[in-house]
Amino acid sequence: MYGWLWRRLPGNTVVRLLTASVLVAVAAAVLWYGLFPLLEPVVTLDEVTVTR
Repeated sequence: MYGWLWRRLPGNTVVRLLTASVLVAVAAAVLWYGLFPLLEPVVTLDEVTVTR
């Protein structure tokens, strides 16, 4: 999959690296600000069920 994406990106190696970096940053921002806040009520990481 990464090879296919790399071949589809335009430009030389430097432009491809910059484009790939921007794509990774956009994907991370979508996850961080879009998906993770929606999942927070469902996945309760603050509730501890193990006691001593």
